[in-house]
Formats: sequence, structure tokens, C-alpha cells
Amino acid sequence: MKITIRRARADDVHPIVTMLADDPLGARREKPGDPAYLKAFEVIDADPHQLLAVADADGEVVGTLQLTFTSGLSRLGMTRATIEAVRVRSDQRGNGLGEHLIRWAVDEARARGCGLVQLTTDASRVDAHRRRTWA
Repeated sequence: MKITIRRARADDVHPIVTMLADDPLGARREKPGDPAYLKAFEVIDADPHQLLAVADADGEVVGTLQLTFTSGLSRLGMTRATIEAVRVRSDQRGNGLGEHLIRWAVDEARARGCGLVQLTTDASRVDAHRRRTWA
């Protein structure tokens, strides 16, 4: 299966939200089908400092993440990127797709001139906290 990582489109919102809701944390806080998600997507998509990306496998969304680019004064005005909301569709977990998404995000951040990349995760996500180096 060939995976393409691309900018999310409005028709990707439903599969993205389905992935967000498909775990114990998301099941408690997400509401698939709520029109608020499409409104949020429109705000994210219009912001040049945001990139909502999906992993596409033969036309199906199988993963997602959001990159936020932040300018700062520290480190000589360095721009940094924050990676968040990384999700892989449940039937695709364990095959390295999450790592592929993170490596893509780091490369995208570098290409946009970021000198620092941060990954946010909920403290309860033990698997997300395994020590890794993506540099």
C-alpha cells in the first residue's frame, strides 16, 4: 500500500474525527458528526501557520497530524513547529505509519525553516512517550 501525506481537505474531516474518537481519551471528548469540526477545519486551513495533514492510502485517510508553526524571539527569532493530534487508524497501527508521519512532519518543519520541533502528547499516552529520535 502506497502512503501519501498531504494537506487535509474538508472531505477528510469526518475520517480525521473518527480517528480522534477511536481511543479511550477521544471516546470521552470527541463527538463525530458535530458541525463544530468543519468550522474548526476552516479556521485551521485558512491559517498559514497551521498544517493539518493526512496519510492517504489509495484514497482512504489512514493517519493524521497537525503542525503549528510559531515565530519566537528566543534563539535569534527561530521558528519552531509543534506536532500534535497524531493519530493512526486502528487497523493500520503497529506498521510504522505513526513514525512515518512524525518523520514527515520533522522534514516539513525543516523545509519551512524551523530550528526546533516539539511533539505534544497527553500524559496518559504511554506508548507515545517511548524514547525516540527522529532528527
